[in-house]
Amino acid sequence: MDTWVWIVLVLLAVIVVALVAWAITSKRRTESLHERFGPEYDRAVNEGGDRRTGEADLRDRVKRREDLDIRPLAPAAAERYATEWRDVQARFVDSPEGALGQADMLITSVMRERGYPMDDFDQRSADISVDHPDVVQDYRAAHGISLANDHGAASTEDQRQGMVHYRSLFERMLEVDDTAREGEVQR
Repeated sequence: MDTWVWIVLVLLAVIVVALVAWAITSKRRTESLHERFGPEYDRAVNEGGDRRTGEADLRDRVKRREDLDIRPLAPAAAERYATEWRDVQARFVDSPEGALGQADMLITSVMRERGYPMDDFDQRSADISVDHPDVVQDYRAAHGISLANDHGAASTEDQRQGMVHYRSLFERMLEVDDTAREGEVQR
């Protein structure tokens, strides 16, 4: 065979190997993102319009989250917030609309103390999705119900559902700094 035929065959082989490597890498990246984000992966892909756009959004979220200083709560703060949450839940019986508003403010306070930027709800929920992809939809649902509640458009059942959604996120947000707890025990 002529030399140019060998060159073409080698180039074709290199191209095939590169395409296979790219496909494998792409598949692994997709599987990794799907495993990490769960239902949030599907939401991002649907909102992005295609897999590539959705996955790029999720990778951007991870990069942004890495730049944030998100920290667990001090044990005393976690206990204070847990007490406040119990009070909010107790108030629900007499004033569901007020309790829901207080739950929203309490979640906001916890998130702020943990270091989440609080400027924009959509960005905040995207940031939460990196650490808590399994409850971010609860946060979105609760926030939507809270907004409806603010406009007098939420039924008592809606308000109850909002509290349930807030509770799932609240429980995750009470992550405690174990090193601080160890320091308290040693004192």
